[in-house]
Amino acid sequence: MSTDEPSQSTEEHGHEHHEVEGPGYPTPGAMRTESEREKTAFVIALRVGMDVDGSDFIGVVDLDPESDTYSELVDTVEMPNKGDELHHFGWNTCSSSCHTEGLVRDHLIVPGQRSSRIHILDAEDPRNMEIEKVIEPEEVFEYDLSAPHTVHCVPGGKIVISMLGDADGGLPGGFLQLDQEDFSIDGHWEVDRGEMEMNYDYWYQPRHNVLISSEWAAPETYYPGFDLDDVEEGKYGDSIHIWDWDAKEHRQTLEFGEDGLIPLEVRMSHNPEETQGFVGAALSSNIIHFYEESDGHWDWDVVIDVEDREHPDWDMPVPGLVTDIVLSLDDQYLFFSNWLHGDMRMYDVSDFGNPRLVDRIWAGGNFADRQEIQGTEIRGAPQMLQLSRDGKRVYWTTSLFSSWDNQFYPEIGEQGSLMMKADVYPDEGRMELDEDFLVDFGDAPGGPARAHEIRWPGGDCTSDVWQ
Repeated sequence: MSTDEPSQSTEEHGHEHHEVEGPGYPTPGAMRTESEREKTAFVIALRVGMDVDGSDFIGVVDLDPESDTYSELVDTVEMPNKGDELHHFGWNTCSSSCHTEGLVRDHLIVPGQRSSRIHILDAEDPRNMEIEKVIEPEEVFEYDLSAPHTVHCVPGGKIVISMLGDADGGLPGGFLQLDQEDFSIDGHWEVDRGEMEMNYDYWYQPRHNVLISSEWAAPETYYPGFDLDDVEEGKYGDSIHIWDWDAKEHRQTLEFGEDGLIPLEVRMSHNPEETQGFVGAALSSNIIHFYEESDGHWDWDVVIDVEDREHPDWDMPVPGLVTDIVLSLDDQYLFFSNWLHGDMRMYDVSDFGNPRLVDRIWAGGNFADRQEIQGTEIRGAPQMLQLSRDGKRVYWTTSLFSSWDNQFYPEIGEQGSLMMKADVYPDEGRMELDEDFLVDFGDAPGGPARAHEIRWPGGDCTSDVWQ
């Protein structure tokens, strides 16, 4: 088993938890303080939209600074078909099931955004993964769904995947549910989707009977690339949706309008006693704080705004394009990326309603002074983020989506993307770029690739949920 696995603590951390019988950690505090340093990273890498005639793969990166292969791509697991556009992925089970005896965090669920193919990987040995099962697109289309995105295990022996389109790549999207034991399709998770049409990311909290989902667009809209006319025609999202977890029904829509265009990644407080969180609105380039009121209705406020910037090569001001956010396990710091500007920011969010900028790192993009690391051109800019469980290291990759890469950073499509890292000092509220760490996916076996989402064996800040 991975050295990233938790110790089986029985200590309580702020709410009712006792012996850990299943996978994961009893509390966010236990994950943060009791887990070992990450020594392996699983990284999505794709070849869609590149000259390389090859399949997408899961890359295995060595993160052990004591290893001779530190910061190197030490293994790859190639997908059996071409053109999947692997994007986001997740675990068969997580800390939400830490008290369920018999469950093990040992399989990765790896969907293809373009193909709607879903791969099941046996990841019990992180350095020797194997594809165990493939759910073919035709099986998914039977439920009039396509374009799988966010994967979460949920209590009750199930896995729920947000789906961004119907079988033809239009709207509406929905949620696909898999069985945890044999990975067969159960059908739709939702019973009544109400007014929800667009889908993207989601977070859930059974303790408060809620699921929160966000919006991108129909696959047929964003697949070809970004077109501002599509925004003006209302083809991109501007809302998040509140769902009744038990009834699996849509309850409320929080519509942001121009204050929250293209709300993507959803991060609720890790503390299961809280009913609040953040969503990053990509095109509006801001962070929105959402929260439950005392009467059970939900409300929102814009708490961080990133100003557009003038650029001589652009006919319009350049938005930051907030494409990913990650919240530390102690809910103290929020990190997010401005993919078009080129900076990755760190905010103190001890008070969720009043974030305070404490540091940022510039690397690549349209405005950063730093355009190289170790003599290598920074192709793209900070995009997908992952934070170490102890909150002391933040990693990122520089590719967003194949057609959007080719539009805004064509060099990624030609030469592949990068994985980088910064050391974080939580007690001081600052970060420092680690210039000794660089994984160049342009040198991947079989040719360049686009690195995207990052996960740790043993769980991480964006895959684990606590009840």
